[in-house]
Amino acid sequence: MLIVREVFTAKPGQASKLARLFKRSMAGMANVRVLTDFVGDYNTVVMEMEFEDLAAWQRMMDDYKSGKVSTGDVTPEEWAAYNTMWKTGRREIWQVVE
Repeated sequence: MLIVREVFTAKPGQASKLARLFKRSMAGMANVRVLTDFVGDYNTVVMEMEFEDLAAWQRMMDDYKSGKVSTGDVTPEEWAAYNTMWKTGRREIWQVVE
């Protein structure tokens, strides 16, 4: 099993807006969590997803790019504003040791 984390540093005052946007966009998807900083770097928002393997993650990414993945009730205008809410980001892929 893999954990994929999309880690963002939001602009000041934008972290909760970004977290709510992610939460709404992922409504109905299994094994997805949205996290915000409690202790650590300020303005950090993490979207965390679980996948069986890299192939499952790649299928989801392909579906997302082709519009097959629902974005919940997020409007195109809200998605357009998404890029104005954060300064930097990175992707982490972790293997779960079982």
